[in-house]
Amino acid sequence: MAVLARLRPAATAAAFTRARFARSASNAVIRAGARATPPPVASIVRPAPHFRSLRAPGAQPDRRNHHQSARFVPSRAMATSVASEVHPGANHADLPKNFEQGDVEERLYKMWEENGYFKPSDTAAGEPFTIAMPPPNVTGALHMGHAMFVTLQDIMARNARMRDRPTLWLPGTDHAGIATQLVVERSLEADGLTREGVGREEFERRTWEWKKEYGGRIGNQIRRLGASCDWSRERFTLDEGLSEAVLEAFVSLHERGLIYKGTYMVNWAPKLQTAVSDLEVEYSDEPGTLYYFKYPVEGGEGDAAYLPVATTRPETILGDTAVAVNPADDRFKSFIGKRCVVPFSNGRTIPIIGDDYVDIEFGTGALKITPGHDPNDYEIGQRVGLPTINIMNKDGSMNGNAGAYEGLDRAECRTKLWADMESEGIAIKSEPYQTRVPRSQRGGEVIEPLVSEQWFVKMETMAKPALEAVETGELTIVPSRFEKIYKGWLTDIRDWCISRQLWWGHRIPAYYVKFEGEAEEECGMPGGSSEKLDRWVIGREEDEARAEAEKKFPGKAFTLEQDEDVLDTWFSSGLFPFSVFGWPDKTPDLAEFYPTALLETGHDILFFWVARMVMMGMKLTGKVPFKQVYLHAMVRDAHGRKMSKSLGNVIDPLHVIEGISLKDLNETLTGGNLDEKEVKKAQQGQAQDYPEGIPECGTDAMRFALVAYTAQGRDINLDVLRVVGYRHWCNKLWNAIRFAIMNLGDDYKPPEEPLTVNTPGLPPASKWALHRLNSAVKTTVDAMEVYDFSNATTGVYAFWQYDVCDVFIELMKPVMNGADEAAKKATRDTLWTCLDGGLRLLHPFMPFVTEELWQRLPRRAAETAPSIMVADYPAFTDARVDAAVEESMAVAQEIVKATRSLRAAYNLQPKAKAELFVVTRGDVATDAAKRFAEGIATLAGCGRVDVLGPDDEVPPGCGVTVINESVSVYLMLKGVVDPAAEIAKLEKKSSQTKKSIAALQKQMEMPGYEEKVPENVRADNAEKLSKLEAEVASTAAAMEDFKKLI
Repeated sequence: MAVLARLRPAATAAAFTRARFARSASNAVIRAGARATPPPVASIVRPAPHFRSLRAPGAQPDRRNHHQSARFVPSRAMATSVASEVHPGANHADLPKNFEQGDVEERLYKMWEENGYFKPSDTAAGEPFTIAMPPPNVTGALHMGHAMFVTLQDIMARNARMRDRPTLWLPGTDHAGIATQLVVERSLEADGLTREGVGREEFERRTWEWKKEYGGRIGNQIRRLGASCDWSRERFTLDEGLSEAVLEAFVSLHERGLIYKGTYMVNWAPKLQTAVSDLEVEYSDEPGTLYYFKYPVEGGEGDAAYLPVATTRPETILGDTAVAVNPADDRFKSFIGKRCVVPFSNGRTIPIIGDDYVDIEFGTGALKITPGHDPNDYEIGQRVGLPTINIMNKDGSMNGNAGAYEGLDRAECRTKLWADMESEGIAIKSEPYQTRVPRSQRGGEVIEPLVSEQWFVKMETMAKPALEAVETGELTIVPSRFEKIYKGWLTDIRDWCISRQLWWGHRIPAYYVKFEGEAEEECGMPGGSSEKLDRWVIGREEDEARAEAEKKFPGKAFTLEQDEDVLDTWFSSGLFPFSVFGWPDKTPDLAEFYPTALLETGHDILFFWVARMVMMGMKLTGKVPFKQVYLHAMVRDAHGRKMSKSLGNVIDPLHVIEGISLKDLNETLTGGNLDEKEVKKAQQGQAQDYPEGIPECGTDAMRFALVAYTAQGRDINLDVLRVVGYRHWCNKLWNAIRFAIMNLGDDYKPPEEPLTVNTPGLPPASKWALHRLNSAVKTTVDAMEVYDFSNATTGVYAFWQYDVCDVFIELMKPVMNGADEAAKKATRDTLWTCLDGGLRLLHPFMPFVTEELWQRLPRRAAETAPSIMVADYPAFTDARVDAAVEESMAVAQEIVKATRSLRAAYNLQPKAKAELFVVTRGDVATDAAKRFAEGIATLAGCGRVDVLGPDDEVPPGCGVTVINESVSVYLMLKGVVDPAAEIAKLEKKSSQTKKSIAALQKQMEMPGYEEKVPENVRADNAEKLSKLEAEVASTAAAMEDFKKLI
């Protein structure tokens, strides 16, 4: 594995290229051959032997014991990729004018990975920080949900790494049983083949070859997001080590009596021919029909001859086992105890029962009960002891229990049966009705509730400790409001169906015993109605199962037949936090990194994955698998809509990073599952939202925008234009630091001792800059501690934008143009400190631009970090706290703000350097104005600043603003502006505005305006009138100000 670890980074550049330019190949396969059909896999691979637990032939050796050697020891000599191009402290006059992220991102990521910076450090002294990446589906393509979790987890990992914690962010992919099988079956269909036709062994071989060819795509795309996970430890849920863990978990839970085979209602996908989890079922509101009919009452006459019943699924009448009415319903309570005759059933009768579950107001108030095909009816049937009749085959066609309708598809049966009811005179009416239709997330077929024999995990006993972990604080969930949802699910929990009727996945280690010489009807058929549950034995290997069978059936000669089913994908995913470290073996990694520090994921899988990991971890390892759970927000479009291909609002993060034209964006919708009408509608949505396509934004801008949006637990309405804004901000940051680095000078050497506010010779502005850096560090670090990423980005953004770029860089210009060399040195040292500390502070959020700029900065002689990502993160220190300088600068900034407002009011041009008089009262205001007089002049664009006392006379000809009781500012306008000329301009402007008001008022006063003009137009006109009137008022005020100068 050491060889593999060395070879993997060498492919990083190619991975970037593949992720950037070659996504179409895998899309073609996923789209089942539309537009382009891939060559048959069989033509390019060698056959492989059958394998019991679906391990890749000859691939993926067990990596448990190599983990302890995959560590990073920092060394200055390691940064080879950057050292050859950038030399800290050298002449950087050739630094590009703009940040060209395309070239930078690929080069820097390659440098990070090749030098081992993603691996946990052997020299880090802090508490280990471990986070297992929620394994995306191996079939997956990048979407904004991935971008969100990758960004957040990378921020946490980079932050922990820079804070001297051994940091392991462990990546992996999920084998995605249903999704992967669908992809491969579609490729078979394109070749005119079927899964059953090629057989299980050949199908498994083809699936592994598909995984080999396309399975790395999602990992390569995640690299594009800057993910600093340890790729040398990348796991796949079907690799050897994780497969062994799955076997051990199944056997162990079965031995404890927690896994059993039984009968229960499941979500059945007729086309896939498998049960699916609740998570894989999506409900859509669709137009349907509500059918009203007469349910004949046995022996009834007149009004009592039938019960009126309404249903959306008349075909299920054939499986009814009762009709229920509410005992409080005076219309029907007299029917309780009688019997109904099931139509078209050759006289089968069912009881009429009373049950409070029935809604008197819905439909007719009488409810047909079909326990075999409705989850609510099944619950009622179990509660009151009704029989369950299955009327459908596993392909969705009607079976022998449907009588004359046997062989019809369920939809065909509905049409035929309703027509027969009309012919028989028992149909009352049908009417349009909006129904909630359960559809498979994979393929869109309608899910059929079906009672089936499956393997289950008993959840009640496992749920109790998982509940207690949250109640005692052993596990915390952020945001805390999700604790209620977590507890609700675990309190009212059902047993978990873990078997799937698929061929791709972990085959269930259960074996059916068949005695030699036994007739077929005596031994029963596994998975069929004749199956004998006591014939199953469990074993990690067939030999172990055989020994168990010999013990269970002594003296019997038998054969074993392994269960055809595989385990639910969520079963192996539930083991992920500890199976990735080599469990059940006691590996060094398991001892050091488990339990993990944190799980970060979306709140939509809180139960389906998070709760199951907690239960499995506590039962199998005795420990909660992670100390905290952070649930991120869901990403929606700018209008707050869920992202959907049919709406055309799904955003591929790579399109945001690289940019894409509207034409190419439209093209992404073709060749998929959407019909022509849906494609056209979706393309119209794209044209509305992205009329010019999506501009190239780069990874840093997209990451920062996503995190800046994040408020704990709230959904994000992502506006791509905001990402564009952060792209511009990246360039502004680049140019500001470019200017600053040039001002440091080629021979500049940073101070070897950190600056403090007490460092001798520091100007007030420098002390203020250090104080602001320190405040930003506290804000950002404190926010990160509680996963308040929005406030963290606000803190670091505010420091760079408002403190460094807007203020300090401006304040340093007159100093650097002056003759005071000591002040210049102190200012340069402060500037360098702010650049170095600010880039480190920003790095977890924007890794690429910060690394590129930090590599350009001069270094202290004692600095050993070869990369910013392994440099120390800034820490708050009392030595940089200066409340007095903060207060003084606040006063100075209020003066600057008021002065700029005055300049705008009097239309002063930037080149007009008017004199400013600041009248102060009290020591604080006076000291602040005097202390920062030069800075005020610079920031306010004034020729000079004179600070006057309350009794001093202000020269005539000034515009004035009173800031508060302590400070007033007077801007000398005499000789700077021509009052008469300005008044003439304003009078002309006011006249034009008044004409616009008159025209608009005339329009609004026309007869029938209120009745004929749409409400939104009237609202716009009212708003426009209000703005015009405000403009007239402000113009009049400005003219009065100018008149005072005449």
